[in-house]
Amino acid sequence: MQSKRLKHLIGNALMAFSLLLLVFIYYPIISLYLFPKKIDSKVLTKPFYIEIPKINVASQIIPNVDPFNETEYRKSLENGIAHAKDTSLPGEKGTSFLFAHSSDLPWRITRYNVAFFRLPELQKGDIIIISKDRKLYKYKVTDKKTVWPNEVNYLLETKKTQLILQTCVPIGTSFQRLLVFAEPI
Repeated sequence: MQSKRLKHLIGNALMAFSLLLLVFIYYPIISLYLFPKKIDSKVLTKPFYIEIPKINVASQIIPNVDPFNETEYRKSLENGIAHAKDTSLPGEKGTSFLFAHSSDLPWRITRYNVAFFRLPELQKGDIIIISKDRKLYKYKVTDKKTVWPNEVNYLLETKKTQLILQTCVPIGTSFQRLLVFAEPI
Protein backbone atom coordinates (compact mmCIF):
# COMPACT_ATOMS: atom_id res chain seq x y z
CA MET A 1 0.00 0.00 0.00
CA GLN A 2 2.82 2.42 0.91
CA SER A 3 4.66 1.54 -2.33
CA LYS A 4 1.56 2.32 -4.43
CA ARG A 5 1.06 5.65 -2.62
CA LEU A 6 4.74 6.57 -3.14
CA LYS A 7 4.56 5.75 -6.87
CA HIS A 8 1.41 7.85 -7.15
CA LEU A 9 3.11 10.77 -5.38
CA ILE A 10 6.22 10.53 -7.58
CA GLY A 11 4.08 10.34 -10.73
CA ASN A 12 2.12 13.45 -9.75
CA ALA A 13 5.33 15.31 -8.88
CA LEU A 14 6.85 14.44 -12.28
CA MET A 15 3.73 15.64 -14.10
CA ALA A 16 3.71 18.91 -12.13
CA PHE A 17 7.42 19.40 -12.82
CA SER A 18 6.86 18.77 -16.55
CA LEU A 19 4.06 21.32 -16.70
CA LEU A 20 6.16 23.92 -14.88
CA LEU A 21 9.06 23.26 -17.25
CA LEU A 22 6.80 23.74 -20.29
CA VAL A 23 5.49 27.02 -18.90
CA PHE A 24 9.06 28.18 -18.18
CA ILE A 25 10.21 27.31 -21.70
CA TYR A 26 7.26 28.62 -23.71
CA TYR A 27 5.99 31.55 -21.63
CA PRO A 28 8.07 34.13 -23.56
CA ILE A 29 6.51 33.02 -26.86
CA ILE A 30 3.00 32.88 -25.44
CA SER A 31 3.43 36.31 -23.86
CA LEU A 32 4.41 37.77 -27.26
CA TYR A 33 0.86 37.10 -28.40
CA LEU A 34 -1.21 37.36 -25.23
CA PHE A 35 0.63 40.04 -23.25
CA PRO A 36 2.66 42.13 -25.72
CA LYS A 37 5.12 44.41 -23.98
CA LYS A 38 5.68 48.01 -24.87
CA ILE A 39 8.78 48.66 -26.92
CA ASP A 40 11.83 48.85 -24.66
CA SER A 41 12.94 52.49 -24.68
CA LYS A 42 16.55 51.40 -23.95
CA VAL A 43 16.70 49.84 -27.41
CA LEU A 44 15.70 53.17 -28.96
CA THR A 45 18.87 54.74 -27.53
CA LYS A 46 21.18 52.26 -29.29
CA PRO A 47 23.18 53.57 -32.27
CA PHE A 48 21.80 50.86 -34.62
CA TYR A 49 18.34 49.32 -34.14
CA ILE A 50 15.24 48.11 -35.94
CA GLU A 51 11.63 48.87 -35.06
CA ILE A 52 8.63 47.08 -36.56
CA PRO A 53 5.47 48.67 -35.12
CA LYS A 54 2.98 46.09 -36.47
CA ILE A 55 4.56 43.23 -34.50
CA ASN A 56 5.72 45.40 -31.59
CA VAL A 57 9.44 44.82 -32.19
CA ALA A 58 12.44 46.93 -31.31
CA SER A 59 15.85 45.30 -31.24
CA GLN A 60 19.47 46.28 -31.47
CA ILE A 61 21.23 45.42 -34.73
CA ILE A 62 24.71 43.91 -34.52
CA PRO A 63 26.62 45.08 -37.64
CA ASN A 64 28.85 43.04 -39.95
CA VAL A 65 28.14 39.51 -38.74
CA ASP A 66 29.35 36.64 -40.94
CA PRO A 67 26.17 34.69 -41.83
CA PHE A 68 28.26 31.66 -42.77
CA ASN A 69 30.13 31.46 -39.43
CA GLU A 70 27.77 29.78 -36.95
CA THR A 71 29.91 30.52 -33.90
CA GLU A 72 30.00 34.23 -34.75
CA TYR A 73 26.34 34.67 -35.60
CA ARG A 74 25.02 32.65 -32.63
CA LYS A 75 26.94 34.91 -30.23
CA SER A 76 25.63 38.02 -32.01
CA LEU A 77 22.03 36.77 -32.03
CA GLU A 78 22.08 36.54 -28.24
CA ASN A 79 22.35 40.36 -28.20
CA GLY A 80 20.11 41.39 -31.08
CA ILE A 81 19.51 41.03 -34.78
CA ALA A 82 22.47 40.45 -37.06
CA HIS A 83 23.38 42.54 -40.10
CA ALA A 84 25.04 40.27 -42.67
CA LYS A 85 28.64 41.19 -43.39
CA ASP A 86 29.32 42.40 -46.93
CA THR A 87 25.75 43.64 -47.42
CA SER A 88 24.84 47.32 -47.53
CA LEU A 89 23.98 49.36 -44.50
CA PRO A 90 20.76 51.39 -44.41
CA GLY A 91 21.15 54.56 -46.46
CA GLU A 92 23.61 52.91 -48.88
CA LYS A 93 22.82 51.52 -52.32
CA GLY A 94 22.36 47.76 -52.44
CA THR A 95 20.75 45.12 -50.25
CA SER A 96 20.84 45.32 -46.48
CA PHE A 97 20.32 41.83 -45.04
CA LEU A 98 19.23 41.37 -41.41
CA PHE A 99 18.66 38.00 -39.79
CA ALA A 100 17.53 36.45 -36.52
CA HIS A 101 17.11 32.71 -36.21
CA SER A 102 14.30 31.04 -34.34
CA SER A 103 15.91 27.61 -34.09
CA ASP A 104 17.81 26.38 -31.08
CA LEU A 105 17.16 24.32 -28.00
CA PRO A 106 13.68 25.26 -26.72
CA TRP A 107 14.93 26.67 -23.42
CA ARG A 108 17.38 28.93 -25.29
CA ILE A 109 15.25 30.28 -28.15
CA THR A 110 12.69 31.65 -25.78
CA ARG A 111 15.23 33.42 -23.56
CA TYR A 112 16.92 35.58 -26.18
CA ASN A 113 16.22 37.17 -29.51
CA VAL A 114 12.50 36.62 -29.95
CA ALA A 115 12.34 39.73 -32.13
CA PHE A 116 11.60 37.93 -35.41
CA PHE A 117 9.24 35.24 -34.07
CA ARG A 118 6.25 37.21 -35.38
CA LEU A 119 7.91 38.16 -38.69
CA PRO A 120 5.52 35.89 -40.66
CA GLU A 121 2.68 38.26 -39.72
CA LEU A 122 4.08 41.10 -41.84
CA GLN A 123 2.16 41.94 -45.00
CA LYS A 124 2.72 44.15 -48.04
CA GLY A 125 2.64 47.79 -47.02
CA ASP A 126 3.77 47.28 -43.40
CA ILE A 127 6.43 49.72 -42.19
CA ILE A 128 9.92 48.89 -40.90
CA ILE A 129 12.08 51.58 -39.32
CA ILE A 130 15.83 51.35 -38.91
CA SER A 131 17.87 53.85 -36.97
CA LYS A 132 21.58 54.10 -37.67
CA ASP A 133 23.62 56.79 -35.95
CA ARG A 134 20.40 58.63 -35.01
CA LYS A 135 19.18 58.81 -38.61
CA LEU A 136 15.89 57.05 -39.42
CA TYR A 137 15.40 54.94 -42.53
CA LYS A 138 11.86 53.80 -43.35
CA TYR A 139 10.97 50.82 -45.47
CA LYS A 140 7.71 49.38 -46.76
CA VAL A 141 7.24 45.61 -47.03
CA THR A 142 6.86 44.59 -50.68
CA ASP A 143 7.06 40.78 -50.64
CA LYS A 144 7.61 37.61 -48.60
CA LYS A 145 9.12 34.31 -49.67
CA THR A 146 9.86 31.02 -47.98
CA VAL A 147 13.08 29.47 -49.29
CA TRP A 148 15.38 26.54 -48.57
CA PRO A 149 18.50 27.14 -46.45
CA ASN A 150 20.83 26.67 -49.43
CA GLU A 151 19.15 29.50 -51.37
CA VAL A 152 21.68 32.17 -50.42
CA ASN A 153 21.57 34.09 -53.69
CA TYR A 154 19.52 36.82 -51.91
CA LEU A 155 22.62 37.64 -49.85
CA LEU A 156 24.51 38.28 -53.06
CA GLU A 157 21.96 40.70 -54.58
CA THR A 158 23.73 44.04 -54.58
CA LYS A 159 22.18 46.03 -57.42
CA LYS A 160 18.74 46.62 -55.91
CA THR A 161 18.42 48.96 -52.93
CA GLN A 162 16.29 47.01 -50.48
CA LEU A 163 16.05 45.53 -47.02
CA ILE A 164 15.70 41.79 -46.49
CA LEU A 165 14.74 40.35 -43.11
CA GLN A 166 15.26 36.62 -42.51
CA THR A 167 14.24 34.12 -39.88
CA CYS A 168 13.83 30.36 -39.75
CA VAL A 169 10.41 28.77 -40.21
CA PRO A 170 8.53 27.01 -38.78
CA ILE A 171 9.46 28.60 -35.45
CA GLY A 172 11.90 26.49 -33.50
CA THR A 173 13.23 24.69 -36.57
CA SER A 174 15.83 25.45 -39.19
CA PHE A 175 13.84 23.73 -41.93
CA GLN A 176 13.27 26.75 -44.19
CA ARG A 177 13.89 30.50 -44.23
CA LEU A 178 11.30 33.24 -44.37
CA LEU A 179 12.50 36.32 -46.25
CA VAL A 180 10.66 39.61 -45.94
CA PHE A 181 11.54 42.16 -48.64
CA ALA A 182 11.14 45.89 -48.12
CA GLU A 183 12.01 48.98 -50.14
CA PRO A 184 12.97 52.43 -48.87
CA ILE A 185 10.21 55.03 -48.72
